[in-house]
Amino acid sequence: MSTPARPARSGGSSAIGWVLTIGLNVVAPILTYNTLTDDHGWSEFSALLLSSAWPVLDTAIMVAWRRKIDEFAMVTLVFLVITAVVSLVGPHTARALLVKDSSVTGLFGLLCLGTLLAPRPLMFYFGRKFATDGTPASTAWWNGMWEFEGFRSTMRTMTLVWGVAYVTEALVRIALTYALDTRTMVTLSPVMIYGVLGALGVWTAWFGKRRAAEGARRQAEAEAAAAAGAATA
Repeated sequence: MSTPARPARSGGSSAIGWVLTIGLNVVAPILTYNTLTDDHGWSEFSALLLSSAWPVLDTAIMVAWRRKIDEFAMVTLVFLVITAVVSLVGPHTARALLVKDSSVTGLFGLLCLGTLLAPRPLMFYFGRKFATDGTPASTAWWNGMWEFEGFRSTMRTMTLVWGVAYVTEALVRIALTYALDTRTMVTLSPVMIYGVLGALGVWTAWFGKRRAAEGARRQAEAEAAAAAGAATA
């Protein structure tokens, strides 16, 4: 069976999505925290808690834009709820909130590892979110790729690597929370989260292209062998 061709992707739509993601998940929280603590005298805990509202807005915008709640949005919403609940439980200090935030990313890593036992691993849904533009044609193309063993193996390997990476990142960030001051960690924490995300994104793109090239080579070899067999028959 030959691999189906990938539908054309809207570059503008993808670019807008990435700008919103970085702006609302990295830039806005840092600016909000610094403004509230420096100019308005808010406590570190209150400023951190309000800063965490920006990712909620990002998710709401994406759901309204796509006009549907997919598995990626559901996972994001669940983690936002978990973060909010965990933030309000236990000591109400800035350091405790940073530790709890780190624990949530560690939980994400554990979720990745846990979905390796599910019919489809978590990276299948994350891949569909970022490798397609959300149109019915591109979504159907991605879903259809699951029929191929090489694609399934690639998704499971990616999920394993992401899980291990985020569990490790969470443990390192918790250690740094106790070693550094709060203001430094407010800046460093999202940089670590999205720095790891960026590194994983680069690795994922490279790994995906390598696996796709290997699959195309095997398919070409199989087609050549079939053609040779038909010619000698």
